[in-house]
Amino acid sequence: MFPFYYELKIAFVAWLLSPYTKGSSLLYRKFVHPTLSSKEKEIDDCLVQAKDRSYDALVHFGKRGLNVAATAAVMAASKGQGALSERLRSFSMQDLTTIRGDGAPAPSGPPPPGSGRASGKHGQPKMSRSASESASSSGTA
Repeated sequence: MFPFYYELKIAFVAWLLSPYTKGSSLLYRKFVHPTLSSKEKEIDDCLVQAKDRSYDALVHFGKRGLNVAATAAVMAASKGQGALSERLRSFSMQDLTTIRGDGAPAPSGPPPPGSGRASGKHGQPKMSRSASESASSSGTA
């Protein structure tokens, strides 16, 4: 549209960058610096307001994040406590049903599933180590 646009653009950039012509310092001294100087007070006020707003936003979202984290921790602890006690209870019941050779009576009622009271390969109940040792020592004497 504009003839020699790219050529003029390259010449302008070369003029700005050249240390001999000092085009960029000339533009700054004539146009940029006077404009910034006249608007300095307004720019400083805007920066102070932006700093205050960013601090307030940081405090607000920080408090909100801590509240969310605390709520999540309380919920996890309350839900986890019930699950943990049930898990520990099932482990303790399994341990009690597997002890047979100590002279303790067998628990009344059906065993919980997977309690370890399964019989051996040939349908004989498993013996504890102390009971099997006493049987072998009495049979050899």
